[in-house]
Amino acid sequence: MDPAVIDLSRLQFALTALYHFLFVPLTLGLSFLLVIMESIYVMTKRPIWRTTTRFWGVLFGINFALGVATGITMEFQFGMNWSYYSHYVGDIFGAPLAIEGLMAFFLEATFVGLMFFGWDKLSRVGHLAVTFLVALGTNLSALWILVANGWMQNPMGAAFNPDTMRMEVTSFRDVLFNPVAQAKFVHTVSAGYVIASVFVLGISAWYLLKGKHIGVAKRSMTVAAAFGLASSLSVVVLGDESGYALTDNQKMKLAALEAMWETEPAPAGLTAFGIPDLQARKTHYEVKIPYVLGLIATRSFDKPVEGIFQLVAKAEDRIESGVVAYGAVETLKGNPSDMAARATFEQHRRDLGYALLLKRYVADPRQASPDLIKKAAWDSVPNVPVMFWSFRIMAGIGLLMIALFATAFLLVTLRRHDTKWFLVIAVAALPLPWISTELGWVLAEMGRQPWAVDGVLPTFLSASSLSAPQLITSIAVFTLLYGALAVVEVGLILRAVKKGPFAQHDPVPDGASPEPEPMTA
Repeated sequence: MDPAVIDLSRLQFALTALYHFLFVPLTLGLSFLLVIMESIYVMTKRPIWRTTTRFWGVLFGINFALGVATGITMEFQFGMNWSYYSHYVGDIFGAPLAIEGLMAFFLEATFVGLMFFGWDKLSRVGHLAVTFLVALGTNLSALWILVANGWMQNPMGAAFNPDTMRMEVTSFRDVLFNPVAQAKFVHTVSAGYVIASVFVLGISAWYLLKGKHIGVAKRSMTVAAAFGLASSLSVVVLGDESGYALTDNQKMKLAALEAMWETEPAPAGLTAFGIPDLQARKTHYEVKIPYVLGLIATRSFDKPVEGIFQLVAKAEDRIESGVVAYGAVETLKGNPSDMAARATFEQHRRDLGYALLLKRYVADPRQASPDLIKKAAWDSVPNVPVMFWSFRIMAGIGLLMIALFATAFLLVTLRRHDTKWFLVIAVAALPLPWISTELGWVLAEMGRQPWAVDGVLPTFLSASSLSAPQLITSIAVFTLLYGALAVVEVGLILRAVKKGPFAQHDPVPDGASPEPEPMTA
């Protein structure tokens, strides 16, 4: 297939996925912040907490609508842009997506209307239950999507069937409880909670700088500070768990994000700084932190971490083994009853996907020369500089978030909500967690390359038979459409923020104070 078609297909999916994920994490986090705020309202019966909840609920609703619209477009791309992928692994990958649509999405859709329009029709406890179900549905939706993505990273519970020439489920339990999927879910959801907390913190800080809606802003900042501190700490802890999962399941990704060309002997050190060089296949000016990588990757001080050169050598062996499996499959296509070929395939089936890497260069992998096998093995290395810097920027922002929320928590505990220098920082920090999460997805998806499904199906074999002009046209249309939606989204949010909570909900009676005090709940 034309390499330009593959690159354009990847670009289109990357653009839509990264755009969609601007909305998803904010939805995940805001839903549970609404639950916390409304719980305080139910317990205290103070109207200001109802007003606070409804205000943030409006911003949640704007973001929720855009997230749903962009998510549907993404799912259609699996059939339009990645039809062979859908044919080859659709039995496994499609199941979590179907469950997400049937269970989680309908749970959200059923209760989100009640949440917005049921304030005066449901009891306080009843409405809180509805808000909780919306939050639960939102997070369950993320669970099933990440189960599907986790399977692409670590394809457990499935096997290739030479009779149907497709991957099929062997254990749905293994698909669901895939350790990579579980680590991705908790890490991603925690990152969403951080984004929502920064969003609430930043807007509340802006109100306090402007001297507007003081009561709502202080209360919102207090909730965001506590929730954000817990979430930012959990992101680091759960990110560490994701790193440990890479050691067993995606060693090449771990080596690439560390720009670790040679095996790191125990105790393995973490590279704090370096300049990866793809041409020389080495990292210049390395500055290492002793022991840290060993703790993250192996949970020990006495185990080495494999480097890129050693993993490429193993990839060569797997390609050679895969060529044997490929030959057995070709024999079984002509003679399904050939027991010798079936036995050979069973012996080498684990490496079949590695033989498919050779199809970039030859139609029949069995005709590949040793030089082509070596070249294909190096294709299994993702873009090292992109991986290296994406991880470090992401991790650096994560540490900044901990410092931000620790400071916020200290200040709100001391009733110092109006500390101006911090309010300015809180507003300026608004884009940082989005940058971090987008880089997290770059790390996850580019780190899996050259595979659509790790070790099973190369990306260059997964695309539909489209032309470059078709893809360029659709990318241009999507860019214009999503650009317009972004303008609408930002405009609606800015308009809602400008109007403020009391302009939208629970109008204040004449002569009443618009900002109930004191600060106590």
